[in-house]
Amino acid sequence: MTDTQTSRPAAPRGGGLNSRDLTAPRHTVDAFISDFMRELNYGQGVSLARSSVNDQYLALARTVRHHLQSRWMATLAKQWDQQAKTVCYLSAEYLLGRQLDNSILASDLDSIVEEGLGQLGISLSTLRAQEIEPGLGNGGLGRLAACFIDSLATMSVPCVGYGIRYEYGIFRQTFVDGWQVENSDPWLQLGNPWEFPHPENAVTVQFGGSTETVTDEDGRERTRWIPDWDVLGVPYNYMVPGYRNGRVNTLRLWSAKATRAFNLEVFNAGDYVEAVRNQTFAEKISMVLYPEDSTPQGKELRLQQQYFFSACSIRDFIDQVLPRDFDLRQLPDRVVFQLNDTHPVIAVPELMRLLVDEKGFEWDEAWAITQKCFAYTCHTLLPEALEIWPVELLGRLLPRHLEIIFRINDEFLDEVREAYPGDEARLRRMSIVSEGAVKMAYLATVAGSKVNGVAELHSQLLRDKVLPDFSDFWPDKFTNVTNGVTPRRFMRLANKNLAALITEAIGPGWITDLDRLAELEPFADDAAFRERFRAVKRACKTSLAKHLLTRNQVVLPTEAMLDVMVKRLHEYKRQTLKVLHIVTLYQQIRSGELRAEDVTPRVFVFGAKAAPGYRMAKQIIGLINAVGETVNNDPLVKGRLTVVFPPNYNVTLAEKLIPAADLSEQISLAGKEASGTGNMKLALNGALTIGTDDGANVEIRELVGDDHFFLFGLLEPEVEALYASGYTPASFYESDPQLRAAIDLIASGGFSDGDRMVFEPVVSHLLGDDRFLALADYRSYIDAQQRVEKAYADPDAWSRSAILNVARCGFFSSDRAMREYIDRIWHAPPVLDD
Repeated sequence: MTDTQTSRPAAPRGGGLNSRDLTAPRHTVDAFISDFMRELNYGQGVSLARSSVNDQYLALARTVRHHLQSRWMATLAKQWDQQAKTVCYLSAEYLLGRQLDNSILASDLDSIVEEGLGQLGISLSTLRAQEIEPGLGNGGLGRLAACFIDSLATMSVPCVGYGIRYEYGIFRQTFVDGWQVENSDPWLQLGNPWEFPHPENAVTVQFGGSTETVTDEDGRERTRWIPDWDVLGVPYNYMVPGYRNGRVNTLRLWSAKATRAFNLEVFNAGDYVEAVRNQTFAEKISMVLYPEDSTPQGKELRLQQQYFFSACSIRDFIDQVLPRDFDLRQLPDRVVFQLNDTHPVIAVPELMRLLVDEKGFEWDEAWAITQKCFAYTCHTLLPEALEIWPVELLGRLLPRHLEIIFRINDEFLDEVREAYPGDEARLRRMSIVSEGAVKMAYLATVAGSKVNGVAELHSQLLRDKVLPDFSDFWPDKFTNVTNGVTPRRFMRLANKNLAALITEAIGPGWITDLDRLAELEPFADDAAFRERFRAVKRACKTSLAKHLLTRNQVVLPTEAMLDVMVKRLHEYKRQTLKVLHIVTLYQQIRSGELRAEDVTPRVFVFGAKAAPGYRMAKQIIGLINAVGETVNNDPLVKGRLTVVFPPNYNVTLAEKLIPAADLSEQISLAGKEASGTGNMKLALNGALTIGTDDGANVEIRELVGDDHFFLFGLLEPEVEALYASGYTPASFYESDPQLRAAIDLIASGGFSDGDRMVFEPVVSHLLGDDRFLALADYRSYIDAQQRVEKAYADPDAWSRSAILNVARCGFFSSDRAMREYIDRIWHAPPVLDD
């Protein structure tokens, strides 16, 4: 059994395998039924009559997987034969969504699977619902990573996505009396047919200890790391299929295991807990995504996670993907390690350690190689989101890496001194190590060949506000790549009726060339097409209503405007501003200022999780649910205002909700959102955007036109000017009667059974701090919502605007984003057929 065939599917070593050696199974209904029954009988060990839904799902998943495996092997063999440059995407998150439908689509098995299962009396929709979504991400960062690796496979570009196989992933959110409660998410409980474990390729990862200076056999002084403890990183491979192009790349996730998991002697002595202590200690590293880090133990565990998967990934590429006799001086020609935010930046000193300490390179040569192998994507403008690790913690956990970081910093500061002699203030500002801490964004910037933001505005602010000294020093190092989303999952799969309508109008080529959506623009002026477009939206709302009724026992009105705000719960995203709008409408109707029948019926849909330790975010969730409880049960506004907040928002729910949306809420404070991708998905599915000029909203508005976008709020320079002048939120409260009435209703206990203390923290925060200027933007937002009401009153004109949003947003494809990364940063061409 050769490495190429089974033991290293992510990294073949060559030798006799090529695309002609592997033939995909036949694409016929009879062949599918035969394969499915074989998996059911011999894989699951049950007959059709005695099989459970889970048996049937697992058999179907493995049957579909079988159709992809030969392509996977052939893809890897071709990449090996051509010694192609590989993109190694290092990301702490991959929010993949369910795999079954995506794999069926990529394999072109849609009709065959449905017909074959139908002949067996099995419902495909029932099996779809059985799949548990892997919660390996928190939001946009993880979903972006999943979109990117999808696009690279579709574009035939070699890529290995590296991350962590979290045992429980992001928490499963529930609400108890309206308040968020976190539960573990046992996504692996019923088995995962999409992964291939390879314990024989486990990597040893070391921690702690000390370093010493030794003399090598050539008489040179070297540093040796003497660690205190270690763990094993076991790789699990996942297939990443391209869209009907015969290419399949690899996602490789690492699970932490103990090197010595069980002590029989201690067990026999009766200390059963101590006997498995090593196993428990090691496995906690890959147990949960983003462990709560408000404690020293939590901070240490996060750093362990980041080093664990970074070290496994660097070692894996060198040992498993490259030929055994590869000259590492040529490493930049074979790989680019893309750092998806600051989580994997510890990979920089790890590569230096491997090259210098283990491979015998001189420092300068190793550093020259390292600088060409890394690129860094910054996904934030918030200083608190740019990771900083205490020197004490790094020195205790990774002493050799801290020494390497110190030397990188010393030599970098020498370069700065030479360029700016006598400018000590600049040296202090640019130092990677400052005030007893290591700034990982600075380390990534110094080490990376390129640094990119993820929207035009974000990239400009990254250069001007976040890393200005570095952009002055290296102006050519900074670039922009605006984010994108995969049209395969978020249009073709999520919105099949719209996809069919578009394909009927302009042909199927748009699925892999989203720029072709521009051909849809003339249809916006076709009355019959607009009516069909409205019918699609109505069908999506009906489908969503059925889903929410089954999922959460929520009754969703389908004739109302669907006003959607789905994103991570954070103050800068300003869910509080949306709540103030709802409370304002409610207060106006209650006071008689508005007649209920004059208000456009709206369903306000929220989807958001708050980080477990983020108290204010949890308070805001409590407020949203409390407002919803009151509004939804008040007969005065029944049929006019409805608030829906289904718990545990995830990709599966997004695929139902986004196609049904009419209005997309993108209301972050200008200059705070890096890009966003929910804004892109919603626009591509025909929702109009109400938003600030922030992140990718700027580019959406420029592309769709001001007439088809509801702009409000301060611009980024105005935000900075207001901060500088001394922002006093209470003055906005005092000068705006509607705002005052809304806040007073919350403060009086109007949504908490008269208890003024329940939401006092939110009220006090808004009136006393309001760091993200919700009160300053309130009046502009309310006025923009009145424009929304007026526009929605004309369904035909609204449909025209919605179609133009779809037609003009082809730019936001992750395929386009990948082309820009390849052209500007990676220089990794596709591997094409001979």
